Amino acid sequence: MPTSNPYSAPKRPFEDRVRDAATHMEEDLKRVVAYINDEVVPDVRRNGSRALRDAAAELHRLAERVEDANRRTPHPPPR
Repeated sequence: MPTSNPYSAPKRPFEDRVRDAATHMEEDLKRVVAYINDEVVPDVRRNGSRALRDAAAELHRLAERVEDANRRTPHPPPR
């Protein structure tokens, strides 16, 4: 009884294999786009303003630390 070997299957023309691969890629891409539209975009719309506020708060804290460091560090006299 012969074993199943994908390499022993009859060779299909290269163009057919490329066409099949492209079809599968198109289907996968459609699923990814649908997922992004159905799951990611609504979540970003719901929580996007909160994320921006959190980022702004972090930037504000970073700016304060930079200003504090500048106040503690002696600056060279101007030339």
